Amino acid sequence: MTPTDLDTLQRDLLDAVAGAGDLAALEDVRVAALGKKGRISELMKSLGAMPAEERKAFGQAVNGVKTAVAEALGARKQALDAGALAERLSSERADVTLPVRQGPLGEGRIHPVSQVWDEITEIFADMGFAIAEGPDIETDHHNFTALNIPEEHPARQEHDTFYFNEREDGSRMLLRTHTSPVQIRTMEASEPPLRIIAPGRVYRCDSDQTHTPMFHQVEGLVIDEETHLGHLKWVLEAFCKAFFEVDAVKMRFRASHFPFTEPSMEVDVGYAKVGDEIRIGEGDQWLEILGCGMVHPNVLRNVGYDPSKVQGFAFGLGIDRIAMLKYGMPDLRAFFAADLRWLRHYGFGVLDVPTLARGLSR
Repeated sequence: MTPTDLDTLQRDLLDAVAGAGDLAALEDVRVAALGKKGRISELMKSLGAMPAEERKAFGQAVNGVKTAVAEALGARKQALDAGALAERLSSERADVTLPVRQGPLGEGRIHPVSQVWDEITEIFADMGFAIAEGPDIETDHHNFTALNIPEEHPARQEHDTFYFNEREDGSRMLLRTHTSPVQIRTMEASEPPLRIIAPGRVYRCDSDQTHTPMFHQVEGLVIDEETHLGHLKWVLEAFCKAFFEVDAVKMRFRASHFPFTEPSMEVDVGYAKVGDEIRIGEGDQWLEILGCGMVHPNVLRNVGYDPSKVQGFAFGLGIDRIAMLKYGMPDLRAFFAADLRWLRHYGFGVLDVPTLARGLSR
């Protein structure tokens, strides 16, 4: 190959490099020129068959072409890379005028049960009640016997209570059916006076629109030497006014029967229904919200108290149901369905900590 042919080859290859429109086309040019079977590589292979006097000059000339082509390939690649980057930046621009996402503090939600739990705790803490806790898995003694619930009572049957397998001594542990065992454990471990509430999970064999196998209750207990029904009525009335955030509330106490209280009562509050909204403190309709009564003397004896010296009252209500009533949630089962849409609709902001000073639900 003459020097003129090498000049022509170099010119053709440089034109091909300049004409490559993208990185793929440029790679094809590089392979055709410098690859194992490329035109310049084939020339380099032919050096071995040349006479020694021609080999040096021809080799230098071919290396010159190779260097020029390699430099052109590098420069063209940089130009194509810069163009590709510019095109990508123009197509992937971020619109800085879009609103900033709220993040966890803005988008996160507190479950209504947790919120109402805190509301109830805030109200009773303001009245001087302490919070007591106990195990979810209970003994028959603490859940039934110590509460004056007889052996033949329907609540002891398996259609109502979740029992564990029988132990060697014949006893059976169970999932507590109310938080009353917390009252028993607190009285066993403490001397009067007592003023506690016991919020927590409870379990019963039941499931429909207003019942679930696991739900939440809060129970209250006051024990001292002078407590009477008048104190009970005041506590419940103060609670209802604070919880429903109304100035006045009508209450009706109806005689009932619970094994662990005597006398026993169920409590109704007056309400009015306006459309789909229930307004507590208005109207002439009645809605049952809780049960209560004076602690039965047998319960006091079972924990080592002397009923001739101390007495007290107890009450209990469902946290889930009172949340449904206050915030207009129609189906209890949705509380535990883990549906984010429901939680975003009914949930509370993570910074909406309930306080009596600024209003529980504001």
